[in-house]
Amino acid sequence: MRHAVASIVVLAVGLLSAQTTRSVWDGVYASEQAERGAELYANNCASCHGSALGGGESAPPLTGGEFSSNWNGLTLGDLFERIRTTMPADRPGRLTREQDADVVAYMLSVSEFPAGNVELARQTEVLKQIQYDSTKPDQKK
Repeated sequence: MRHAVASIVVLAVGLLSAQTTRSVWDGVYASEQAERGAELYANNCASCHGSALGGGESAPPLTGGEFSSNWNGLTLGDLFERIRTTMPADRPGRLTREQDADVVAYMLSVSEFPAGNVELARQTEVLKQIQYDSTKPDQKK
């Protein structure tokens, strides 16, 4: 009986920690990934969204106040799925999941979110655990 209770407690703790929400401020992408994303962005996105991600005549900005305001509180999974299913506008879904994640990493780097040591995931479920916080959360002391 004790073993069963201990197993349930361990499982519950594991599930809770697996669902812990991280933030874009936690270094959720690698610099090398953002570099790959820069090239992909230039070849697939810049013609509409601008070379500096500032938007174009028919495409919104992908950085800055307007973008941050629109995505604040949502997840990278939401952003990833929007890109994956609707972009590039002339041929949605043309890029692979890896390429879409690289583009998101590039967007994060341009917005000056810190890089980390691990590449951004390519699975929507994992990305849904990373919140887009436009301002850095207060550090606990």
